[in-house]
Amino acid sequence: MSVAHSNAGMKKEVAMKQLSRWLLTLLISHLAFLPAQAMAQRTLSAANPFPVPAGLEPAIEFWKKIFTEYSFSQLVFFDPLDMSKIYEVVEVGEDSRSNQYIDSERSRLAAANGVDIERVKAQRGVRERTADGLKRAGRYLAQMQQVFIDRGLPPELSFLPVVESSYDMSARSFVGAVGVWQFMPATGRSYMRVDRLIDERRDPLESTRAAAAYLDQAYGSLGSWPLAITSYNYGQAGMARAVAEIGSSNLVDLIQRYSHPYWGFAPKHFYAEFLAAVEIGTNFSQYFPSIEQDAPRKIQEVTLASNTSVGTAISSTGLSQDEFMEWNPALSAGVRVLPAGYRVKLPADRSAEPIVELAQVNYQVPAAAPRRVASAQPPQRQAPKAQVIHHLVQRGETLIQIAQRYGASVQRILQFNGIRQPRLVRAGITLRIPTA
Repeated sequence: MSVAHSNAGMKKEVAMKQLSRWLLTLLISHLAFLPAQAMAQRTLSAANPFPVPAGLEPAIEFWKKIFTEYSFSQLVFFDPLDMSKIYEVVEVGEDSRSNQYIDSERSRLAAANGVDIERVKAQRGVRERTADGLKRAGRYLAQMQQVFIDRGLPPELSFLPVVESSYDMSARSFVGAVGVWQFMPATGRSYMRVDRLIDERRDPLESTRAAAAYLDQAYGSLGSWPLAITSYNYGQAGMARAVAEIGSSNLVDLIQRYSHPYWGFAPKHFYAEFLAAVEIGTNFSQYFPSIEQDAPRKIQEVTLASNTSVGTAISSTGLSQDEFMEWNPALSAGVRVLPAGYRVKLPADRSAEPIVELAQVNYQVPAAAPRRVASAQPPQRQAPKAQVIHHLVQRGETLIQIAQRYGASVQRILQFNGIRQPRLVRAGITLRIPTA
């Protein structure tokens, strides 16, 4: 190489270095003028799919303490507008305290601290409940997380039940929410089967699939995890109205500025509680070092292609009736026939070959023998009443697959839903499936 070419190469290299330094300086200068909130979310998103809006940090720390430090016997009095301010922690025992007692304490603390009584709120600790819940979670957590992974969602969403039910599979709220994910009947029917014979809200895997479908839909419509997760408490329509009225999709803006009779303390703090739950759930041994999680309860599933009697299904599994019902908590004691599409749950270490073979056999519900009548007219058979199942269409799911799952024809589903072309059936819509 000649000296001329060498000098030219050196000059080019120096020029490139100078350009790189200039671009870096320009980028740093630009970032310095970004809002602090945007910087915080941008920094956190690289390591965590769930951003922390600036100003929400004190609430997250408060809920971490409620979940892990304060006992159920302790009543924590705090400032709802400044969650870092805890006025007093009162030992009240296991008995519930009357509203009169709590209001009296609030008045006393408000006067002592020179604030309005609305700036004093009470909250019991739930340390024992959190520890018991995360201990139970070990049975199903790995498979629940896989449900979210398979749907392309963050597996940390599986810690939402820390807030909702503490992983109590039989949980039932006073307003009718059921199961580990606390679905109300109406919402549950949009994502799974909920009726008097089969209530999949009680099934840890089926209800997790429903929760994943809901959260996927909410994230797609609302555009952010803070809003989507808050909608689990407040509803998607409610969150959309709040964003439209305030003109901001920032959760802290909504907490501070939006006003509605139902937009109270619980929905405002739902996302902060969730973030605290994620931190605790992913670091269980750090917060509860003396407690071991339950061993995983591995489940295998067999999807029935046709209606199958419960007795036949049980005998093919080799389980006792009590064992079968324990592995299939969605079933009520009165169920006699398992519908097409139902996923039978079995222990993972048990051979599923007999029930797999059975699942391919058509089962007809035996009809009662007709009664003899004196009239010369032939007996009129009453048409079976159609049962309607609501099915949320998922990505990659075809109409033929849906029809096969429920034992219905494609044409019947289209007619029942007033749809003319199969191509109009897309992910995100809810179909009504008629079954006999």
